[in-house]
Amino acid sequence: MKRLIGWLLVLAAGAGAGQKTELALPHRFTLAPAVDMAFPCPVSLAVPGSLPGEGATLWEQGDEDWFPVPSQPDPAQPERLWWLASRAGGTYELRAGKTACPATATATPGDEELILAFGEKPVLAYHHALLPPPAGANPRFTRGGFIHPLYSPGGEVLTAIHPKDHVHHFGLWNPWTSTEFAGREVDFWNLGKGQGTVRFARFEAVFSGPVFAGFRAVHEHVALDLPEGERVILEEVQDVRVWNTGDARFLIDFTSHQRCVADQPLTLKAYRYGGLVFRGRAGWHTDNSGYLTSEGKTRADGHGTRARWSHAYGDTPLGGAGVLFMSHPENRAHPEPLRLWPNDANRGRDNVFLNFCPVQGEPWILEPGAVHTLRYRLCVYDGKPADIPAEAYWQAFARPPAGAVPGR
Repeated sequence: MKRLIGWLLVLAAGAGAGQKTELALPHRFTLAPAVDMAFPCPVSLAVPGSLPGEGATLWEQGDEDWFPVPSQPDPAQPERLWWLASRAGGTYELRAGKTACPATATATPGDEELILAFGEKPVLAYHHALLPPPAGANPRFTRGGFIHPLYSPGGEVLTAIHPKDHVHHFGLWNPWTSTEFAGREVDFWNLGKGQGTVRFARFEAVFSGPVFAGFRAVHEHVALDLPEGERVILEEVQDVRVWNTGDARFLIDFTSHQRCVADQPLTLKAYRYGGLVFRGRAGWHTDNSGYLTSEGKTRADGHGTRARWSHAYGDTPLGGAGVLFMSHPENRAHPEPLRLWPNDANRGRDNVFLNFCPVQGEPWILEPGAVHTLRYRLCVYDGKPADIPAEAYWQAFARPPAGAVPGR
């Protein structure tokens, strides 16, 4: 399998470091070295200066002539420009003037959920409104701020929420479990304890475009049972982006920035699960689903091992489908420990449950004011793990062109 080695952005022109002057156009640069790419990859350019008021268009040099390339500014960093590259070694120019590009990757807000899609094909729904549990369940299991459904390219639902065996599971979500604040235990995961929860607060941004669609949502991690009552301990910004790589496979970036907003640190105790977790679709069990990690581990021996990436996959009426989860090398405890459910049907644990857990081995103290970032990329596919060049996808995520860090 070909490995995508680290890329270098070689700028042929640009303003000096730290300058905020207007960028002189045309501005030419190349991506090097020239390595073959088997799929479109998100890449970016940190613009050395501001773009002219009338905007700019990105062009790539072809074999015979130049052609325009859809590009999109970063909503969190306006001076960073994103596009999808199908090859390295290409030569590009930023030219004056703006070319109209349709927003083929769309984010559509609703009263309860926000849908990310390619045209008419949904990729995922982010449920921001409070969702009550099934009838008869404890109302403490009410929650918002999670992703469900996550769809396969063929349209199959790959996540589950409020399953009977674990009513507090919510598709794709990321609370912490065993924590301590001001000498008291706070569990933001097991909602039935009444110690903590996570709440959607607001959207910082919702964006559509020709290159990606997504949102930046603010979550509040709330301690519910302190002597003074409720208190927000962590404020989190979730940056979720769906890249317009085509509808054969979905490429999704999930970035979490967490900051302790209390006057005392929050200790994330060493525990077997906590953080970003995926609960697989209803009907997946030992006989029709599984895992495969970067180290070759499976359902039988994967729990507690470390990995750069891991598949979670299973059968659907349309055939196989799965998700390749990738951990960024800058994440804490990378390669990250995994919580994978083994075959434990007697305890309701023969479904698919995958969790990158950076506190599995040792505690993590979140000091007041410090921002901690965790980055993940998901490749959602139809078929089997053998169909996916997992290591190449991870290399493209881990070592993109210089400065191309999603979600910053």
